[in-house]
Amino acid sequence: MTPVIDLRGITKTYGGGDTEVQALRGIDLTIERGDYVAIMGASGSGKSTLMNIIGALDVATSGHYSLDGIGIDDLDESALSIVRNRKIGFIFQSFNLIPRTTALSNVELPLVYRGVRRRERRARAVEALTAVGLADRMHHMPNELSGGQQQRVAVARALVAEPSLLLADEPTGNLDSRSTRDVLDLMGALHAQGRTIVMITHEDDVAAASGRIVTLIDGQVSDDRRTHA
Repeated sequence: MTPVIDLRGITKTYGGGDTEVQALRGIDLTIERGDYVAIMGASGSGKSTLMNIIGALDVATSGHYSLDGIGIDDLDESALSIVRNRKIGFIFQSFNLIPRTTALSNVELPLVYRGVRRRERRARAVEALTAVGLADRMHHMPNELSGGQQQRVAVARALVAEPSLLLADEPTGNLDSRSTRDVLDLMGALHAQGRTIVMITHEDDVAAASGRIVTLIDGQVSDDRRTHA
């Protein structure tokens, strides 16, 4: 079976000459379908750069990246945008919800970009919100929801287009301990359903909820281990 993520010899260099920074130094990483991986590292370790490359938000300086069988390396920005929309569901620390529109409309948005007809996208958005336990909040505005509920809306938005990969960037960073547990329980349930999840985090207890922890130091993989999950 084709892995969802296959990185080979990935490097990323910023600047040049005396100001050159090597953010990634030969990353090899394979993530199979249905895997739940936490990527950890201190500030400056390269984890944010790696997330941007995995998310097709940036391209590597050298090496090869295949996302669900699609070679990313030579795609232009238009093609990368299509890949992001079709293959990746993003979950951000700051939720990134549109403030003046309902939870339902926020979840519909990726399907609007795909050109899905209104009736179908509405039905799929309702299904996604129901799946994350927010059927009774779908007509609320973001400011009428708690932080944990807003992050559930963001998860529903990430799910609605049936992506190959859920990519979560510090998804509990703005949440209290109870909401953090709720979101991690939701991620665990999605993993149990066979979803492929990559989560960027600096918190040990959050990473421990995953099935595999990849640690970066100075732009290289220093540890890659399975957890109890």
